[in-house]
Amino acid sequence: MTFDLSARTGGGTTATATKEAPPTTDTLVPALQRRLGRGKSIPFGRLLGPLVLIALWWVASAAGWLDPRKLSSPASVLTSAQELWSSGRLQDSVQTSLTRALLGLLIGVAAGVVLALASGLSRTGDAFVDGTLQVKRSIPNLALLPLLILWLGIGETMKVVVIALGVLVSVYINTHAALVSIDARYVELAEAQRLSRWQFLRKVVLPAALPGFFTGLRLAVTAAWLGLIVVEQINATSGIGYMMFQAQQYAQSGIILVGLVLYGTFGFASDALVRLVEGRVLSWRRTITA
Repeated sequence: MTFDLSARTGGGTTATATKEAPPTTDTLVPALQRRLGRGKSIPFGRLLGPLVLIALWWVASAAGWLDPRKLSSPASVLTSAQELWSSGRLQDSVQTSLTRALLGLLIGVAAGVVLALASGLSRTGDAFVDGTLQVKRSIPNLALLPLLILWLGIGETMKVVVIALGVLVSVYINTHAALVSIDARYVELAEAQRLSRWQFLRKVVLPAALPGFFTGLRLAVTAAWLGLIVVEQINATSGIGYMMFQAQQYAQSGIILVGLVLYGTFGFASDALVRLVEGRVLSWRRTITA
């Protein structure tokens, strides 16, 4: 902002004073984010913790602080993994486990979303669905195993159903919570704009429910792997859990650790994939992690 201060003094000079414009919101917000936010993201930062843990394990094994009969060294685990790969057991076990987990995840997510929509958008649906699933939420899948085995046997169907039940509850709870927390003013605005039911779902419900859905999906992926570990310990004849159970009978801690590493790797990778998809789909959100 410029002010002209003119005064006739002698030859009629003109004095000019310049005042700088105050900082705007665009310049203040990045500075506040740098001061109060979480700081810059670290490339591959989520890998640092597991890598440090593996390094400590390697050092402790090399120093002789760990009994190899109870906890094999990383080198021994790699050797066991190579032997399993050469024999073909590892590939077969991984394929079987991934198939079970994926089927259970897909069925559970689909059922959880449908039930959340039915309960979150309708009083009648809420009356019939929400109470039932809240009861199921308080009953662990382990408590349901005897009944599921009685109904479905010990085959693949029972295993997939157990995984799907754990996934369903996680997706339902978080998606339903997002739906029922939609601001009533958005509903009133949609009615004032005379949106159809489909337009209301697409333009209001879907954007509002997606953050909750992705939170539920991340928990559901973890639930799928937990359920897989449980069902592969029950009269299974294939899969990573069966491979670990067989190794337990012969005190082969190296193979047991191979299975644990596989479970952890699949869980970490699937969570990272969901995070990636969430970041792309919800790119319009400005959050502290952005």
